[in-house]
Amino acid sequence: MTTPTSITASRPTPTAPPASTARHTRAILAIVLVSYFMILLDNSIIFTALPKIHTAMRYSPTGLAWVQDAYTLVFGGLLLLGARAGDLLGRRRVFVAGLAVFATASLLIGLAPTGWWLVAARALQGVGAAIVAPSSLSLLTASFPAGKQRAKAVALYGATAGIGSRLGLVLGGALADWVSWRAGFFLNVPIGAAMILLAPRYLPETVRRPGRFDLAGAISATFGVGAIVYAVIHSAQAAGGHPRPPSRRWRSEWLCWSCWWPSNGAPRSRSWRCGCSPAGSASGRIWPGSSTSGR
Repeated sequence: MTTPTSITASRPTPTAPPASTARHTRAILAIVLVSYFMILLDNSIIFTALPKIHTAMRYSPTGLAWVQDAYTLVFGGLLLLGARAGDLLGRRRVFVAGLAVFATASLLIGLAPTGWWLVAARALQGVGAAIVAPSSLSLLTASFPAGKQRAKAVALYGATAGIGSRLGLVLGGALADWVSWRAGFFLNVPIGAAMILLAPRYLPETVRRPGRFDLAGAISATFGVGAIVYAVIHSAQAAGGHPRPPSRRWRSEWLCWSCWWPSNGAPRSRSWRCGCSPAGSASGRIWPGSSTSGR
């Protein structure tokens, strides 16, 4: 017969963070929140700085759109891969590597001499953000025990997201008017360097898990969504009757082929056509769910 004592003893007790982690909860919380704040700040700081960037870099309207889209596409496309990297390699190690990529990309953006340099550096910055964002939340939950402390930490994490997104609009416009549009990105360099130095000292390392990366899937998904955004951005030019140059045509066809062909090698059903393919619409736009039957 099972006694109440044995039932209580058989219940799994919640895992508590190590004693060294419990002593540095404030430092852990500060490192995670500042790093996450820096990522969200850069996601919105660019909006109010776009007019200054347009003037300085002499972008076309479509080229200017890629200054923000390059960051957003890479950030969203590689987010799952960044989370998976934390599981397989250790979240603290991946977190520090992501901060290094993000800070380096911010420096390259601030030093950008040409438009293509700026777009490429923004894409690299998205890679760093896709690594830091999931690792920061995982480190936060691993460092605080379940209950009131973890709930408070997650609430502060969510509040940081809202504050960073809104403050970036104000800070980006103020820095662009009073100093330079580059100042907001240079600001990330000392902050990122400080977090890189403090993270190995205070953040706990998590246990590695066995598994593998789906790098091909993450890259193909990013390029696939990028193909759709490319078609949307350039559809106005195509609709205006301006033919696309051959170089632009094969680039868009290659992007759409990466969207159609998944990473496991099994092609999807051709129930839809891409506007930049010969079988698609002549307008150069992507119409999901449409076909050429009856045309």
